[in-house]
Amino acid sequence: MIKNSLISVITQEEKEENSGSVEFQVFHFTSKIQRLTSHLELHKRDFLSQRGLRIILGKRQRLLTYLSKKKKVRYKKLMDQLYIREPKNR
Repeated sequence: MIKNSLISVITQEEKEENSGSVEFQVFHFTSKIQRLTSHLELHKRDFLSQRGLRIILGKRQRLLTYLSKKKKVRYKKLMDQLYIREPKNR
């Protein structure tokens, strides 16, 4: 299995202080998404992991929507740091 190559954007002190912050949760979900994606490249028929990935993607999307409505500057900074695409508008 491939190790997580995502460099920590959030420092250790911030992790201890703000583990419930929206930015930390999005960072944590992003690292889980990358880990599951690399797993699914090796195991294409692992349907339970695919379901878990979709659930985590939905949670991260809801957090990003909340952050974009409440704190636009923090949202833009986080999107740039984690290299996440902007969602398509309907």
